[in-house]
Formats: sequence, C-alpha cells, structure tokens
Amino acid sequence: MAINKNQHFVPRCYLRPFTIDEEGVAINLYNIDKEKFIELAPVKNQCSRDYFYGQDDLLERAIQSVEVGYATALRDILRPGYTLTDEHRTILRMFWLFQYLRTEAAAKKSVEMLASMGDVTGVTDPVFQLSIKDAVIIAMRQFAKVMHAIDDLKICLIRNKTQIPFFTSDDPAVLTNRWWQTDKRTQGRSFGVGSAGAIILLPLSPKLLCLGYDGYVYSVPHNRGMVDVCKEQDIASFNQHQILKCHANLFVQRAEHSGIIHEAFAEVAKNRPTNRYRINYAVLDCSEGEYTRYRVVAPDEREEHTDILLHTQEIHPVPLSWPRQIAFRSKGTVFTNGTGIGFIRDAGIARPTRKPFYKEPA
Repeated sequence: MAINKNQHFVPRCYLRPFTIDEEGVAINLYNIDKEKFIELAPVKNQCSRDYFYGQDDLLERAIQSVEVGYATALRDILRPGYTLTDEHRTILRMFWLFQYLRTEAAAKKSVEMLASMGDVTGVTDPVFQLSIKDAVIIAMRQFAKVMHAIDDLKICLIRNKTQIPFFTSDDPAVLTNRWWQTDKRTQGRSFGVGSAGAIILLPLSPKLLCLGYDGYVYSVPHNRGMVDVCKEQDIASFNQHQILKCHANLFVQRAEHSGIIHEAFAEVAKNRPTNRYRINYAVLDCSEGEYTRYRVVAPDEREEHTDILLHTQEIHPVPLSWPRQIAFRSKGTVFTNGTGIGFIRDAGIARPTRKPFYKEPA
C-alpha cells in the first residue's frame, strides 16, 4: 500500500521556489482554459491526484528518492554565488527526464494515442485500452531504461537579470529542438530525446532556468556553466516554451505579474497545437528482397488492406522566437545513416544498424 494517498506528478519541492515567499504553502496560477489568474492557490492541491502512481510502496519510495536528490541539489543551486558542478549537472539531467515522462499530461497523451490507434484500425481490443495509472507505471519503467539517454547534453544555468520572471507549469520539463524545426531535411519528421539538436528546458525558480543542449549543434557562451540574461525579450522567449507545453495551469510567484503572464499567453496561444500527436496509417506498397515499402493512406482505405503499419508522430509546438543565447555552432554536426532513424547525436551512433552512421553538417 502506498504511504501517501495524495501523490504529486510535479513535486512540491520543485514548485517551492515559485510559491509565495518560497514557503511552499500557496502559489499564484493562470488557468489557460478560463484565461483567469488565481491568487493564493494551495500548493497541496496543485499537480496531484489520489494514488496517481497506484498503490505501490516501492515505486513511491523510488520516486521520493529522485525528488529528495533534486531538492538537496536545488538548495545549493539557489544559494548566492553558486558555481555549477558536474554532480549537479547529472542530477538536473536525471530530474528533467524523470519529470518529462511522469506528468498527467504525458500520461493522458499516451492513453489517448493508444485509444486513437484502436479507432483508426477499427480493432476493439484491450491492448488499446490503457488507464492513466497504467500509463504512469509504463513511463516509470521507461525512465529506468532510458535514464542515460541525455547524459551527453551540455548543461548550463540561465540567470534571469530582468524584471520579468521565469514561469513554470503543470508540465514544466520541455523538450524542443531549434535545429530540427528549421532544417529542411527534417520537415515532416518528429524528434525525441536522442535526436540531433535536442534542447531541454526546466525553470528552477523565477530567476533561474536549467538549459541542456546538443553541443555538436549549438553554442551557448557561459562562464563556468552560468549565463546571465539581461534582455526581457530573451526571458520571454524562454517562457514561451512553458506556455506552449503546459496542460492547464501556469505558475508565477508574485500576483503583480498577472498582467505579464496574461499578455504572454495571449501572444503565444495561437501556436499551441490542437493535437499533440498524429497517427500515420500506411499500407503495404511493395516488397523486394528483404526490404518492404509502405505508403501512407487515408484511414478510410483500411478495409482494402490486411498488411498495415501504424506510426505515431508527436507534434511539437514552434515558438515565436528563440532566445539569442542558444546560437547555432559554426560547422555544427549531426549524424544519420539515411534511414527512418533520422538524425541523432554522436552518443547514439554506437547502436547496431544495417547501415553505418555518417556525419552531415548541421
């Protein structure tokens, strides 16, 4: 039996720096559906559900161990004069990936995507039926398998020197990719945590944000891992990613920032995708030797074919602008083998494939 009934998918230790007076009791939020600012919302009711992770005591303890490690590191990181350490880089990477996989929004997307696959194929089978709790358990197991997938990303901290705060949300761990969204070779394809050009974002406080990036593609000038940002437009560009990804609520520490968050949402809201994924339905086109070719068709053609291939594609929102601190590296590099694997980072080319990987300019 789980120790706690009320389980948070965004932990209170993460939200604490964004709470009023950093006391962890109350927080100001902006609900995006109602476009309404709510003051003094109790933190204990935010980003939580009864038995969100089920009633597995061992799983809950494992989750708590990750959160305790993050909370301990965060206390040091938020101290004045702090210098980023390799140990804390590792903790920030791990916590980002853990948080990226476990939110309610991530679980709902998995549930809806699987149900849609059943609808598209016309197959009624329990395999296409998944509960939120089941999706969360699967995500936690996935974390154990891929926990080192972003070890190669460079990590730095963005220090906010402006009067505009960093926002956070109920789905705060952002995966984005400036190179992927602008290069012609990647049009029509989706990206993931192992893709070339990956960028990860996680606000740590109203004045501090964790940035991870592919060092083969981007150059982020920093001083011992710290980047000072003095332009409000750059902070606004970072905040766009929280607005584009959040599920229901944005969080801000101070009530006087209600106007800033309302204006920021109104400006970027049109770029929030209606759907977070797309299902591509393909039928057998031809076979030649060991190779089989499929072609994408409309779902209403499925009755004419028995050999089909379903491909789910995540839809990533595109911001209106990018912070100037994330610049493309001169003579940047990506890796590919010319197959559907697409473009990946150097750390992933050791995987066994029929075709060898080779470099291409970013």
